[in-house]
Amino acid sequence: MDFLATKYPILALTGPRQSGKTTFLRTQFPGYTYVNLENLDKRRYALTDPNGFLEEYKNKVIFDEVQRVPELFSYLQTKVDEDKVMGQYIISGSQNFHLMHNITQSLAGRVAMFKLLPFDIQEMQNANWLDNDYAVNLQKGFYPAIYDRTVPAKSFYSNYIQTYVERDLSELIQVKDLKQFRNFISLCASRVGQLLNLNSLANECGISQPTAKSWISVLETSYIVYQLQPYYANFNKRVTKSSKLYFYDTGLLCFLLKINDALGVKLSAHKGSLFENYAINEFLKQNYHQNLLIDFWFWRDAVGHEVDLIWQNNEKLNLVEIKATQTIMPDMFKGLSYFEKLSPQIIQSKTLIHTGLFNENRTAGKVLSWKENPFKPDLKELL
Repeated sequence: MDFLATKYPILALTGPRQSGKTTFLRTQFPGYTYVNLENLDKRRYALTDPNGFLEEYKNKVIFDEVQRVPELFSYLQTKVDEDKVMGQYIISGSQNFHLMHNITQSLAGRVAMFKLLPFDIQEMQNANWLDNDYAVNLQKGFYPAIYDRTVPAKSFYSNYIQTYVERDLSELIQVKDLKQFRNFISLCASRVGQLLNLNSLANECGISQPTAKSWISVLETSYIVYQLQPYYANFNKRVTKSSKLYFYDTGLLCFLLKINDALGVKLSAHKGSLFENYAINEFLKQNYHQNLLIDFWFWRDAVGHEVDLIWQNNEKLNLVEIKATQTIMPDMFKGLSYFEKLSPQIIQSKTLIHTGLFNENRTAGKVLSWKENPFKPDLKELL
């Protein structure tokens, strides 16, 4: 963020509720004045006298919960255009749908966007919060309150669902049947790592396909779920063009699946999908937190050959296989090897991520522990 503060007048930080955005901004930008627009007096000041408000807070200011004063965005546009000061304002908010709507309406071209997701592996290790059992971390999830306030995971996610997901999102899309909406989210959890079939999801939930599409969109905007798109460039063979569905946090995912401890993760029929979700999340977190601007895909053809994750840099592809096992067998590389044979000239690396604690360099590809920052071994070599 520091670098782009010299290139854009406004920086915007988004991400899920409770991911630590306020703490991050207040600690990482001590030279900025912090203004929380949840404060009724500050909000009233901004609403009734926006010019006076921005004259008082005219440089190096953080406006938190800025979506509470949507009228302010037009005044911010005028202010930064006149002042031409880079890094003049940082804005953030917990209602991402409203925040993004106002940014695109009034501040397009003036804002550098950043995302802050729950803790990544590096942050967990630095704080000495990472357990050596992958399933412990996967089930607890990675939201800051679970660790810095020692809130039990089950209690945290129960309140998270009630206060943020059900209240905020159901109001946003005007859900008439709250039970149906919660059932929809649980059905999404049961389909994690699978190809997204909106018709099937809608039928099982008892809603229309357009409604299911709308609800998925809102869950995406609110950083509950995301879709991983398929890679299908330059292939003649028939490949899938459906996306796959994942959750931004595995703790919330486990709560929705009623998995209450690490043993439950290991015994779950969803074990493979849960670990796959965890591993892909780590790539996303590092990408956003380091602002690497990397694109991610998966690949699957009509007869079942598959690569769990593909990422690209310098026109080269890096292939990733994800296996919820500590025992590495040669046939686990078959999806990577098959893809490599289709287009060997564009393959840069092949990696298998597993639940053990060891790393190896095999002929078929690199074997990487779940505990490793997935970009750490590759950044100097590849980027």
